[in-house]
Amino acid sequence: MKITIETNVAAPIAHVWQAFNNPDDILQWDTSDDWHTTWASNDLKIGGKLLQRMETTDGGTGFDVAATYTQIKPNRLIEFQMDDGRIVDRMVRLEFIETGTGVTIRQTFAAEPEQPEDQQRSEWQAVLDRFARHAERQYGAS
Repeated sequence: MKITIETNVAAPIAHVWQAFNNPDDILQWDTSDDWHTTWASNDLKIGGKLLQRMETTDGGTGFDVAATYTQIKPNRLIEFQMDDGRIVDRMVRLEFIETGTGVTIRQTFAAEPEQPEDQQRSEWQAVLDRFARHAERQYGAS
């Protein structure tokens, strides 16, 4: 099953792209109330790797995230395969769509079968919305 979410970012496309892919920015926006990214590396090219370390804010547990880029169109599209070894075809697709007021990011991802769809949708949406707030604070159009 595939899930699609989206958010709007009131910032220029070049800045949105930069904030989404820069490891220093990723550390700031790829978080939640209970989790944060403690380390990130991003080799943004086809065959390149996105690597991250996610840990609970209390330091109790953590896990590594790895993905391999399969398609990149600068300022327009990113696709990657999650390298978690659990799910075949665990693809993520991000479309960056310029609008009159900024950028719409549409993200489609393969759902994990062991987690409820609503939970996955809300967790991934929360991260995407945090990204939008971060990018607007850093690079907002106004």
